[in-house]
Amino acid sequence: MNAQDPIYVTDELIARDIDAYLLKHQHKTMLRFITCGSVDDGKSTLIGRLLYDSKMIFEDQLASLEADSKVSGTQGGEIDFALLVDGLAAEREQGITIDVAYRFFATDKRKFIVADTPGHEQYTRNMVTGASTADLAVILIDARQGVLTQTRRHSYLVNLLGIRNIVLAVNKMDLVDYSAERFYEIVADYSHFAKQIGMDSFLPIPISGLKGDNIVTKSPAMHWYQGPTLLGHLEDAPVNDMRMGDRPFRMAVQWVNRPHLDFRGFAGQISAGTVRPGDAIRVLPSGKVTTVKSIATFDGDLAQAVAGQSVTLTFADEIDCSRGDVIVQADAPCEVADQFEATLVWMSEQEMLPGRPYLLKIGTQTVSATITEPKYEVNVNTMEHLASKTLGLNAIGVVNISTDRPVPFEAYGDNPDLGGFILIDRMTNATIAAGMLHFALRRSQNIHWQATDVNREAHAAQKNQRAKVVWFTGLSGSGKSTIANIVERKLHAMGKHTFLLDGDNVRHGLNRDLGFTDADRVENVRRVGEVAKLMTDAGLIVLTAFISPFRSERRMVRDMMASGEFLEVYVDTPLEVAEARDVKGLYKKARSGQLKNFTGIDSPYEAPERAELVVNTVTLSAEEAADRVVEAILSQG
Repeated sequence: MNAQDPIYVTDELIARDIDAYLLKHQHKTMLRFITCGSVDDGKSTLIGRLLYDSKMIFEDQLASLEADSKVSGTQGGEIDFALLVDGLAAEREQGITIDVAYRFFATDKRKFIVADTPGHEQYTRNMVTGASTADLAVILIDARQGVLTQTRRHSYLVNLLGIRNIVLAVNKMDLVDYSAERFYEIVADYSHFAKQIGMDSFLPIPISGLKGDNIVTKSPAMHWYQGPTLLGHLEDAPVNDMRMGDRPFRMAVQWVNRPHLDFRGFAGQISAGTVRPGDAIRVLPSGKVTTVKSIATFDGDLAQAVAGQSVTLTFADEIDCSRGDVIVQADAPCEVADQFEATLVWMSEQEMLPGRPYLLKIGTQTVSATITEPKYEVNVNTMEHLASKTLGLNAIGVVNISTDRPVPFEAYGDNPDLGGFILIDRMTNATIAAGMLHFALRRSQNIHWQATDVNREAHAAQKNQRAKVVWFTGLSGSGKSTIANIVERKLHAMGKHTFLLDGDNVRHGLNRDLGFTDADRVENVRRVGEVAKLMTDAGLIVLTAFISPFRSERRMVRDMMASGEFLEVYVDTPLEVAEARDVKGLYKKARSGQLKNFTGIDSPYEAPERAELVVNTVTLSAEEAADRVVEAILSQG
C-alpha cells in the first residue's frame, strides 16, 4: 500500500468540527493493549500499520513519514511504519524501541490506547510499565525465529500481571511464504510454554505487519486461516472495567475535597464495583462505617457510579477519612495487613537487599517497607524456582514483605489497583521494583502490640536522662570503637545509664550468622537498630560503633527513633590514614585479595551527608573527640 494511494482519507470530521468528532467517540469503550515480544519481532511496525489502516495519520504526518522512511527506514525506501512509533533519535538510529510509546487510535466500534514496549532485556522494566494498565496483550513472534527467551519473559510477565486476553501474533509470515506448517509449529511450541506458566488460553493469528495481512482485512495469501483479524478481535475484546464491575465496591481516596466549610468529599477512581447514595460503606484501615450521602462530579450529582469512574463521595456522618484510605462495601471489605507474600520484578541495577527500608506505593498510599525474606527467583526459561538471597536487574522472584503500618489490599489477581505496588528507593526516589501481592501472611493477623504500664518515658525519667542512640559510623580503623568506649566511660562517671554495642562484639553472638556481603551488612545494621531501639525503650543511652556503610540503613535506624533521639557521629578519617593504622591487619588482607567485600577497598562506604556531629581523628585525639561527643549528648538533654 502506497502513501499516495487515493483511498487513504482521514476522518474529515476531525478537521471540520473537532467537538463533533469527540462527541462521536465519547461513549465508545476504551481498550488499552500492549505489544510485546523479542527484539525485531515487528511491534512498532504493527502499531504503525494499525494507525495507518484506521485512518489516524494526517497528510503532514504522511509526508514526514515518507521522508523519514528514506533516511532512517529499514524497508528500502518504502514506508517504514515503525517510524510512526519510534520517536526517540536513538530508536530511529538503531531501529529498536527503547521507551514505552503510547498511541491513540479509534474505529467506528471502539477507542484504543496501545503501548509499544521495548524488546531488549535491559528495558524489561519499561515493558512492565506498559503492561500494568493493559486489558490485552499482543505478543509478537517473528515467524523466522520462533519462541525466544524474551518471548517467554514477556509472556510470563503478562500472565503475572493478570492480563488474561492474549493474542499470539505470529508476524512476518510473508518472509516464510505464508507457511501454515510454520505457523502451527510455533503455536504448538508456545502452547507447551503457556501451560507451564498457567496461561489458560490465547488466540493465535498469523499476520504481516508490513504487508497488512490479517491486520484489518483477511489475507488472501493465508486462506487456510479461518479466525478473526487482529483489529476485529481488538474491537470485540472485553476491557477490565467490565470485569471489575461485578465485584464489591472499592475506591482508594486520592484527596480530600474541601472547597469550603459546607462541603467535604473524598475523591478517587472507583477500582471495582458500583456505588449509590444510601449504600453502607466502610473506611479502611480504621474500619469506621457510614453511608454514602451523594456522588459528586463536575457535571453534577450521580445516581450511581461504576468501576473506572472518578468521583467524589460525601458521607452521611463525620468520620475520619484521608488520602490513602480505601472506601469499601461495608459488608464485603477487603483485607488489612502489614505482612505479605508478593512477586517482585526488580528494575534497578542495584540489587535488592533484604532488610533495607524502601518506600512501597500501593493505590494512593505510600508506606515504609522491607523485604524480610526472599523465597526464590524464577528462571523464565525453565520455570524453575532458584534459591536466591537477592534479585538483580530484570529478575523475577517471590518474597515476603513487611510494612510499617497496616495496608488495605486485595490479591493482585482479584484487583490490580489494590494488589499492585511499586518499590521506591528512599535516597534517590527512583522506582526500583514492581510487585504483585498474593496474600497476607498469617502471622500478620496473629501479632499485636501489647500495651505496658511502664513506658519508655517512665524508664528514662527513673534514670534522670533522655534515651538516645549515638551512632558512630566511619571506615574500619577510623577510631569508632575507641572513641565510643571513652564516651561511655565518661558518661558512666557522670552517673548516666549506658550500653555500648560494638560491631565486632555483636558479630560474636547476635549476628554470628552474617557475612560481609551488601545484603548481610544491611541485615547486620537492621538487627542492631532493633536492639538499640529496645534499649532506648528501657531508657538507656545506647552507643553503637559500626562501619554501617550505607546511608539507607542509617536512615532506617534514625526513623525507628523518636525525634531528637538519634545522634549520628561521623568519625571522619581519610582512607589512607585508616589503612596506615590497620590495627587488625584487615586492609592488608583486603589488598592481597584474602578478604572480600571490605569497605573502602572493594565495597563502598557512603559518608553521612547531614550527621549531627563530625569528628576528624587526624586533627583530634580520641579524648578530644570523645569530649565533643559527650558535649553533644548533654546539650540535647
